[in-house]
Amino acid sequence: MQLPCRSLALRPRAGVAVLLATALMLAGCAELPPAVVTTAPPAPAALPEPAVSPRSPTSEAMRTRFAAVQERMLAQGLLRTELQPQDALYSASQLTENFIRIALYDEYSSFGGNFVARETAARLRRWEAPVRMNIEFGASIPLAQRNADRITLASTASRLGYVTGHPVSVSAQNPNFTVLMLNEDERRAIGPRLASLVPGIDPAVVRTVTNLPDSTYCVVFAFSQGDSGVYTRAVAVIRGEHPDLLRQSCFHEELAQGMGLANDSPAARPSVFNDDEEFALLTRHDDLLLRILYDPRLRTGMLEAEARPIVSTIVAQLMGGTS
Repeated sequence: MQLPCRSLALRPRAGVAVLLATALMLAGCAELPPAVVTTAPPAPAALPEPAVSPRSPTSEAMRTRFAAVQERMLAQGLLRTELQPQDALYSASQLTENFIRIALYDEYSSFGGNFVARETAARLRRWEAPVRMNIEFGASIPLAQRNADRITLASTASRLGYVTGHPVSVSAQNPNFTVLMLNEDERRAIGPRLASLVPGIDPAVVRTVTNLPDSTYCVVFAFSQGDSGVYTRAVAVIRGEHPDLLRQSCFHEELAQGMGLANDSPAARPSVFNDDEEFALLTRHDDLLLRILYDPRLRTGMLEAEARPIVSTIVAQLMGGTS
């Protein structure tokens, strides 16, 4: 059976400067959940690795390019890593609107056999089965990078499980959420592997991955059967040429979006669900979005009109009544 693509999230290149929020920053949260511990777990025992293939000249050029991109962003004050920055406070009403826009709208739509940037209303989507994440590496990914990426995957999965209350683990046994870490030539040839990971995959998905423009850093697709909104499979693709912080940022954003927060919003701050690239890693604001998404009072398949009053109630409880 073909599994229709229900969620696509692309990580585009940042603009030249930070997009400054025009809304007034209101009082911070009175009662927030405890801070998430993000210390990486111990590295798993080393397993025999195949010989690493050399990068192609094209991949080497991409690696140099993205190193310069990260350096430029940092110089502009982007890619911030604070969990709860005091210069980016938000109110309950702002958090509610951010959730509605990010969880109940799609960033991309299928049009003419391709995905185009066109925001459309969507049903609430999330996983009901336990999420089992696994990472696969292209042959030219260096061993040290593989070890670092495994640790990032494990720590990100642990955080997602903690904040959502939903089972999220790293497992090579029957995984249903696969992360592909690929250099340029490997990504262009990944079509057959995508077809084996997701039988009946839409050719538009394969084209999106294999023809990924240089301006897109990473991408995730989540799949459900029919219009249920229940995710059963997800695949994230991250460029192996990224320097450490950009790669870690892709892990945070794409894995979180693959949990059901499919859209971005220019109003969301502080958040990775904003294409301005001000924040590189999940913030407390984003933890709250994930917690709301998996609150049992919400149901998979809900539309905005039904979900909004419930979301408002959940947010008021999380933030202690702060408006």
